Amino acid sequence: MNPTKILLDHGSGGRASHQLINELILTTFNNPILATLDDGAVFQLNEQRFAFSTDSYTVVPLFFPGGNIGELAINGTVNDLAMCGAKPLYLSVGFIIEEGFPIDDFQKILSSMQKAAAQAGIMIITGDTKVVPRGTADKIFINTTGIGIIPNHITISGTNARPGDKIIISGTIADHGITILTRREGLQFESPLQSDTAPLNSLVALMLATTPQIHTLRDPTRGGVATTLNEIAGQSKMGMKLYENALPIRDEVRGACELLGLDPLYLANEGKLIACVAPEAAEALLKAMQQHPYAHETCIIGEVTADHRGTVIMETGIGGTRIVDMLSGEPLPRIC
Repeated sequence: MNPTKILLDHGSGGRASHQLINELILTTFNNPILATLDDGAVFQLNEQRFAFSTDSYTVVPLFFPGGNIGELAINGTVNDLAMCGAKPLYLSVGFIIEEGFPIDDFQKILSSMQKAAAQAGIMIITGDTKVVPRGTADKIFINTTGIGIIPNHITISGTNARPGDKIIISGTIADHGITILTRREGLQFESPLQSDTAPLNSLVALMLATTPQIHTLRDPTRGGVATTLNEIAGQSKMGMKLYENALPIRDEVRGACELLGLDPLYLANEGKLIACVAPEAAEALLKAMQQHPYAHETCIIGEVTADHRGTVIMETGIGGTRIVDMLSGEPLPRIC
């Protein structure tokens, strides 16, 4: 039975989110630019191509190891623009603040946003602030919207993945998701856990300078690597094959996931990207990426195939195979 009300599942980035987008939002606002469903809209004005993206941030807790909601809001939208092959230029910022929110905390968030913007080489040039009565919001929500320029020779989209492409990830997975969960629940581990939030536009610029044969870029945020690859498989009508033994997962993250009964493939990342790259360019790109400060642990985790189109398959460590489906349900609401 279809739900008659919005559920937390609709915000997970998984199957329910996709149903909400495709069955309600896309059918209402349908147009060719929106219908591509990439991380940002790509459009052309005169002779110049642009990427345009927006996102809202409601993470709990607001401050966490490795970052806070403000830094996350800047990096998240910068990364969405970069995944379109764009050079991010300008951001807007909107705040919805609950009455009684501490001014000191707001100043810390603002300072972290400015620092993150400077690190990414972009400017915050407009915005809005609303204050709502106590109890009608949860402390603070932030929206960021960004615009960037795409070089005319760059065409990157989830629709472009091709058979034989190598699937590259820029580092370890699930760091952000497990950090937020353990901090939220007050869990302590011997090895410290930290969010991976980071701006990836300089990494993408390095990648594009190394090879033009990058077909798809995506940052695996809500729903994690599994959901992101299912999205690409659906857009491109190609199959995705993952190698379980190649997945980069920190020991402390793997241990925390095993303890909590979670699959790291479905946990959010906020400073990693996935790329589908022509096989002849993959090794050179891998070496170049590993020199970047945010991508030392870059590796190949799979390949695009013409088999099992629209589906993600994983070769397991014991030699079998299993389907890796899109996230169903909401294991961790308000992750970003």
